[in-house]
Amino acid sequence: MAKAPTGIQPAELGFLVTLGGSGSLSAAARELGVSKAAVSKRLALIEGRTGVPLVLRSTRRMSLTPEGEAVVERARRILGEIEELDRLLVGATQLPRGLLRVNATLGFGRSHVAPVVSRFVARHPGVDVQLQLSVNPPPLTDDTFDVCIRFGAPPDSRAIARRLAPNRRVLCAAPAYLARHGTPARPQDLQRHNCIGIRQGDEAYGTWRLSAGKGPRRRTETVKTRGSLATNDGEIAVRWALEGLGIVMRAEWDVARHLRSGRLVQVLAAWETPEADIYALWPQRLQWSPRVRAFVDFMGESLARAGAAG
Repeated sequence: MAKAPTGIQPAELGFLVTLGGSGSLSAAARELGVSKAAVSKRLALIEGRTGVPLVLRSTRRMSLTPEGEAVVERARRILGEIEELDRLLVGATQLPRGLLRVNATLGFGRSHVAPVVSRFVARHPGVDVQLQLSVNPPPLTDDTFDVCIRFGAPPDSRAIARRLAPNRRVLCAAPAYLARHGTPARPQDLQRHNCIGIRQGDEAYGTWRLSAGKGPRRRTETVKTRGSLATNDGEIAVRWALEGLGIVMRAEWDVARHLRSGRLVQVLAAWETPEADIYALWPQRLQWSPRVRAFVDFMGESLARAGAAG
C-alpha cells in the first residue's frame, strides 16, 4: 500500500523561506552555509514527503511552483508571528526605562495621576516621566504623548485602551446652598437652580442628561441648565460648590471625599448621569513597550487600591 504524504515540519519553514528568496539552489546553499547537494537533497525529501512539487529546476535557475509560492508566503507569515511573539516575551522581561510622556485632565491629573507618577518613578528609576495636564485629551494621532488617562470610553479603535477603574458623574451641592434654595426633586427642577457650568471636551455645554429605571421602563431626561458661574477647570467648579454657590456635576473620584465628609450632598441620587469610567490609551506603536505596560499596570493597581479604600 502506498504511503500517505505527510506535511511540512516546523524546522523546515526557515529553509523554504530562504529557498524562495534565492534565484538558484547554489545561491540558497551559500545563504544557508551548506553544499548545493545538501540543499537539493533536503528539498527532494520535503517534496517526496508532501507529494507536491515546490520548485521548478532548470540548468542555471529555479522558480517556485504555484504551490511552492503559497507555501513560502505562509511560512514567512508564520515566522513573522514567531518573531513578534519573541519580542513580546523579551519585552516582558526587560526593565522599564526611557522617557514616558503622560497626559491627563487637569483636576484628576493633579489629584490622582501625579501621586501615582511619583510612586512609579521611585519603583522604576530607569524611567523619566513627563506629566502634561490639559483640559481636553489630545487627538489619538498626536505624537506628543505615550499614555493618555481620560474619562469615558475611547472614541475609536486607533489606540489601545484599557479600563482602569469604574467612575460615574454625580450631581452635588453644599448643604448651605440646599437649605437656602431647596433640594431638586426631579430633573426639570434643576432649571430653577444655579448650576455651575464646566466647559470641557466636546460635550454640549450646560446640557445635563439624567436617566432612571431599568429595561423598557428606563427613561432619559435632558435638562438645559443655567447659572451665574462657569469654568473650564473642574477643581474650581467643585470649590464654588463647596462655597455654597450652586449645584455641580462632577466625577465621583473628584468629589468622593467631600461627600463622605458631608461638605457636599448628592442631589437626585436616584437618577444616573452618563458613565465616565477611567481609561488609559496608548498608540499601537507602543503596544509592547515595557515602560508603557509597566505604568498602565501600576496606574490600574493604584486606582483599584484607592477605590477600595474610598
